[in-house]
Amino acid sequence: MLTSVLLVDDDVAFRDLARRMLGEMGLAVVGEAGTVAAAAAAAAELRPDAALVDIGLPDGDGFALTRRLAALPWALRIVLTSSDPDAATLDSARSAGAVGFVAKDELPGGAVRQLLIGN
Repeated sequence: MLTSVLLVDDDVAFRDLARRMLGEMGLAVVGEAGTVAAAAAAAAELRPDAALVDIGLPDGDGFALTRRLAALPWALRIVLTSSDPDAATLDSARSAGAVGFVAKDELPGGAVRQLLIGN
């Protein structure tokens, strides 16, 4: 069964690119959101296995959203991302409830797939 992923980023062009990339990695993007509020609603409705969350969102930040998603009643694997490679460290991502951080320019490398599926 494919790992279902919620894609959270305010840049529609990036979401389109990430959706295609994740699909090529064998992951199923089941929903997209451009804001913290939309992401929280989509996660509750869709119950994805994982979420790829941008740190910079127009109505909040990815760290706060990650804490909110990590509190949901199922094991949601969350990976933070940003175009700024220094926006997070592994420790800061984990302290928010994410399994890791991958800079956007490193997403095609495959590390994001491993983090999202848990292998």
